[in-house]
Amino acid sequence: MKKVFLLIAVVCISTGVFAQKGKVTSAMTLIEQGALDKAKEALDQASNDPKSAEWFNTYFAKGKLYQAVFKSDNPKFKEFSKDPLGDAYANYEKAIELDTKGGTKKRIITGMIYNNLALDLYTQGGNQFEAGDYEGALKSFETQIKITESDKYVGVTDTGMYYNAGLAAMNAGKQDVAIKFFEKCAELKYMGVTPYFQISQSYLALGDTAKAEALLKSLPDKFPGDKNITLQLIDLYIKAGKNDEALKNLAVAKADDPGNYSLWFAEGIIYLNTEKYDEAIADLTKSIELKPDMYDSQYGIGAAYINKASDMFVKANDIMDVNKYNAAIEEAMGVFSKALPYMEKANELKPDDIFALRGLKELYYRLKMTDKYNAIKAKLDSLEQK
Repeated sequence: MKKVFLLIAVVCISTGVFAQKGKVTSAMTLIEQGALDKAKEALDQASNDPKSAEWFNTYFAKGKLYQAVFKSDNPKFKEFSKDPLGDAYANYEKAIELDTKGGTKKRIITGMIYNNLALDLYTQGGNQFEAGDYEGALKSFETQIKITESDKYVGVTDTGMYYNAGLAAMNAGKQDVAIKFFEKCAELKYMGVTPYFQISQSYLALGDTAKAEALLKSLPDKFPGDKNITLQLIDLYIKAGKNDEALKNLAVAKADDPGNYSLWFAEGIIYLNTEKYDEAIADLTKSIELKPDMYDSQYGIGAAYINKASDMFVKANDIMDVNKYNAAIEEAMGVFSKALPYMEKANELKPDDIFALRGLKELYYRLKMTDKYNAIKAKLDSLEQK
């Protein structure tokens, strides 16, 4: 009797194990059929049973489930995971770890499962980046990189993924991480000089102007004749407030490329910010000649005229002679009038821009254009209350 009892016990135990493993097998079929809710239910049962909770196939099936969740358009299925591809990867890796015989790893390689997962992560990362979820995009691209650098990925590595990860990290404010990825791009000679520019921008964001400047100054030896290096140096000097250095490099760049409106604009803005209004007006006028539809140039020259006229008003208040005072005020009003067409053009290019509207409000008030003043004031008040 004792032997019979033991035999029955063994049979019962085996049946229990097979029942739970059957849940995993049925879940795989349900995933292929798109019945992800039923598949999840079956896998939840398998995961909660000690007999199948740590079975490698349970984790493999969960990897397939979460990957299917990402591809599904059903909002009910989307609730299964906030990061379905991250969960898919974690479960696949756990399955490989538990399968000591290596069958799961071979299955992933021959089925090119990680190739498909990497593509999904690229898509997810791109969508997250476009939506402004830079932290999420970085995580997706980092996971994609882990996969494609592993021995379970079949094919050639896409070097663009390092650049994508760098951009996501930069936008997420993780400049040290961004530098690491952009340095990888530079090492792989991906996109030429561009990764170096991104590294410089990251150094600048970290407040290390010296490293940013040193890197840019080293680039002409690596990329002789590349005009963009000078432009990047100009941008760095402007952001760092090194106006003299910026102007020196702008003079070189303008001599080399006089038809580049952005160079005249950059120089004009430096003069505007340092209250050298006549120089600013001359440069911005040239920028507008080269590119009339640029809002920033139109607004900049309008602001230069307004600021110049305002200074003239202040100086006029110190004049004691009435006739000379009136002449000075009239001259200042003439300068205000010169600002008007540029500020109106800026408003035309960007109708809801607060700064152009404020400039127009002041001009219409100064020039006693009452109807236009009232209309602009009403629009500005409406926008500022939002």
